[in-house]
Amino acid sequence: MTTNHLLEIGNLGQSIWMDNLSRDIIESGELKTLMVEKGMRGITSNPAIFEKAIKGNAIYDAEIDKGIKAGKSVMEIYESLVFEDIRNACDIFKPVYEQTGGLDGYVSIEVPPTIAKDTESTVKEALRYYKAIDRENVMIKIPGTTEGLPAVERVIAHGINVNVTLLFSVKCYVDTAWAYIKGLEARVNKGEDISKLASVASFFLSRIDSQIDDTVDAKLKGVTDLNHQAKLEKVKGKVAIANAKIAYQEYKKIIQSDRWKALSAKGANAQRLLWASTSTKNPAYSDVMYVDELIGPNTVNTLPPNTIDACADHCDVENRVETEVDQAYHLIESLNDPKINIDLDQVMDQLLVEGIDKFVKPFTSLMSSLEEKVKQLSTVG
Repeated sequence: MTTNHLLEIGNLGQSIWMDNLSRDIIESGELKTLMVEKGMRGITSNPAIFEKAIKGNAIYDAEIDKGIKAGKSVMEIYESLVFEDIRNACDIFKPVYEQTGGLDGYVSIEVPPTIAKDTESTVKEALRYYKAIDRENVMIKIPGTTEGLPAVERVIAHGINVNVTLLFSVKCYVDTAWAYIKGLEARVNKGEDISKLASVASFFLSRIDSQIDDTVDAKLKGVTDLNHQAKLEKVKGKVAIANAKIAYQEYKKIIQSDRWKALSAKGANAQRLLWASTSTKNPAYSDVMYVDELIGPNTVNTLPPNTIDACADHCDVENRVETEVDQAYHLIESLNDPKINIDLDQVMDQLLVEGIDKFVKPFTSLMSSLEEKVKQLSTVG
């Protein structure tokens, strides 16, 4: 019998969620099969995923037509499609949610990326989404921007599960963890239950290496000194994993803090680090490097379909999130070496800006294509 390495990962305390959602996989039964046979414990979505799922897919036409006849706006039609998919996915994962006591079984949906820098709108939309979807195992995704983190705190205080997304720097992760803690403390101060709330901090990986590697390649041009070349080459494909391992060390410090222990005593669930952007972009690297190197307890890894298949087939399962931690710190420190000279904070800031843009563009594109489809179907009708 073939070993499913995804199930082995679960035995080491890491939950595997899928980074993909469409009506096709819900209605065909594929999503349920992935949950039952491949050990998927949850699923995430984002505007890029929904654009791919909806654009040019006739499976949604009947519901779009229904929305047109009901006089709905394009945005209302979009939400009716997406909310329905999220509800159905939540129902599929409800058994996991119940079996794990609310640890897993979540389905994530992101608030519109166009409001990433607007705290009030983010809070308002998060509350509205949660109420409209009406499933206890839904997680509302909020970007970890300067404006997003106060929203995280307030949305948690309202008793809503939150997936904080687009985290690149360790500092942003730490700020996210404390936003979660402050939100829980606000509930405790109001005498409200905190035992049924869950949160993950989505820490991005492959985009970091892509950016660093491009920078290194640019610096290598014209460098003839072999020692200089070696120093630059040494950081290629290594920064994202080192950065994540350091973030995990910060997670451990936070859950040892007195403030966290006080909340834990009242039944609070720790906010888990979730490894995101885990498909390997460089074909020279292992296609499961962002899984193998970051397996560890109390974490989540969210994988796109290709990485799920690759990992089920040939992941090398071992608890590695706390191996070579000293080397991780040294590697990040080495970026300050004059011969390398990469400002990691600047890279992270740039990635956050680009990350929001990578969600805004497909969201805007989807709205445009939906508008076109509404016009077409209205004409046909």
